[in-house]
Amino acid sequence: MTTCFLLTYAVLSSIMPITKGAKKAHRSSLKKKVFNDRRKRAMKDAVKKIKNLVTQKDKDKANTSLPEAYKAIDKAEKRGIIKKNTAARKKSRLSKMIAKIS
Repeated sequence: MTTCFLLTYAVLSSIMPITKGAKKAHRSSLKKKVFNDRRKRAMKDAVKKIKNLVTQKDKDKANTSLPEAYKAIDKAEKRGIIKKNTAARKKSRLSKMIAKIS
């Protein structure tokens, strides 16, 4: 019985914040997570939109939606959601994909 209690306590104590400051930090991190997830989803949607246009071989629409994708990628990079080189790589690959369309 005591081993079960200790095991449960060990699992819960690793998840739940104990001090008042830790509870506040946890709340704030959950709020930040919502914004980060939203920014990441916007970036992924913009990239996916261009990839779909490339597969449809619609170069004009892909070129017009490229600045939109760049903006989403740059915002994600600015907020630290993705790293600088990852952002550069994503933008480079998108422009290469569009350039390959004949």
